[in-house]
Amino acid sequence: MNNYERQTSLTPKMERDAERKTSLTQKEEGGASFISGERGHGFSAQSANTGHYAQLNTYDYLADVPGNNEVTDLVEVQFKNTRKAYFHNSEGLPLKKGDIVAVESNPGHDIGVVSLTGKLVPLQMKHANLKASEEIRKIYRLAREGDMERYAEAKAREHDTMIQSRQIAKDLGLEMKIGDVEYQGDGNKAIFYYIADGRVDFRQLIKVLADTFHVRIEMKQIGARQEAGRIGGFGPCGRELCCAGWLKNFQSVGTGAARFQDLSLNPQKLAGQCAKLKCCMNYEVDQYVECFRKLPPRDVILYTQDSDYYFFKADILSEQVTYSTDKRNAANLVTISAERAKEVIEMNQRGEKPLSLEEGGRKEPERPVDLATQEDVGRFDSKKKRKKKHKNRPSRQDNNQTAE
Repeated sequence: MNNYERQTSLTPKMERDAERKTSLTQKEEGGASFISGERGHGFSAQSANTGHYAQLNTYDYLADVPGNNEVTDLVEVQFKNTRKAYFHNSEGLPLKKGDIVAVESNPGHDIGVVSLTGKLVPLQMKHANLKASEEIRKIYRLAREGDMERYAEAKAREHDTMIQSRQIAKDLGLEMKIGDVEYQGDGNKAIFYYIADGRVDFRQLIKVLADTFHVRIEMKQIGARQEAGRIGGFGPCGRELCCAGWLKNFQSVGTGAARFQDLSLNPQKLAGQCAKLKCCMNYEVDQYVECFRKLPPRDVILYTQDSDYYFFKADILSEQVTYSTDKRNAANLVTISAERAKEVIEMNQRGEKPLSLEEGGRKEPERPVDLATQEDVGRFDSKKKRKKKHKNRPSRQDNNQTAE
C-alpha cells in the first residue's frame, strides 16, 4: 500500500473527527467527561478559569500543602458568572480545582466547576456570611458524558430564553429589565436575573414563563453593580472589573469620597460601567481622611512680613500645602509642609509675623527640564565630508589625451 492509499483510507475517520469537533469536543480526564460547547460556556480542567468561570477566582495558596483537602469536606463550586455555592463532599471524591461535578439541587441536579477545596473554603464561607451549620447540599459525582450533553443543551437555550422573556415582560407592562438567564445543569429549572427600581409584581410573569418554557422559574433581583459583575469587562485602569474579579460585598459610595481625594466631580469620570459611582473610590478614602486631618484649615490666611498668603491647593498624601498671594489666581506660589503652615498660624494667633512663608519649607518645585532640548537633536548624526576640488589637478580626459 502506497502513501496515497494510506491517506485515502484515513479520510472517513478524519471526516468523523471533524464533524465531532465542530459540534462538541469531548475529553476523558479523571473519570469525567469535559465538553466545550459555545463560547463562554466551555468546561475543561485546563480552562476552568476562562470564560464565565474566571470571575471571582480565588488563588489557593495551600493547594500544594499535604493533607489540605482532608481538613474539611466542604467544597466551593462555581456556576455561571459570579454565582457560587458550597457543598459537602460526602462521597470522598478526589476533587481538585477545575473538576466538573454534578451537585444536589432542588429539583434535580446542577453542573458546576470546583473552584476551591481544603482549608480556605471555611474562610470563604465566613467572608460570604455563611455558617457551616446551615443546610448545605452534597456533591453527587463527577460529571458524566450524559450530564454534559444535557448541560450543553440547556446552555444553548439561555440567550433565546432571555430575549423572549424580555418581550413577555414588556407585553405585561412590567417596569423591569431581565439581564440574564441561567439554566440548571439538568435543564429543569431556570433562574431569571432582573433589575427594577421599585417593587414588581411578577406573579403573572412567572405563570407565562412557566407555560412558555416548561421549566421551573426562579426570579432573582440584582443591582446595577451585580449586573456589571455578571457581564464582566475592564475598567479605565486597564484591569478587570472588581465586581467581576473579586468584589462580593458592595458598599455605598458617596461623593464625599471624591471630595476627600480632591477628585473632579465629573459624573462621566466618577461613574463605572454600572452607571454608579466607582467602588474603587472607597479603597483609599480612609487614608485620605487620615492625612486630611493633618492639614491646616483652608479658609485661614497666613500673614507674613512680605505678603498675605491664601490657600491654593494641597497634596494630601505628601502633606504639602501650596499658597498664593492672590485669593483667586495663582501668583507667587509657595509650597510648604503642613507643619510649617500650622506653625505660621500659631505665630499669627500670637500677633507675630514671620519674615517669609517658605522659611523652614520649600518653594514651588520647578518643572523638570527636558535634556533633549538642551542641545541639538542632530548632534549625533555623522557629518558628510565635502570633497574639495583641486583646481591645478588635471582632469582624467586631459590625462588620456596626453597618453595618446
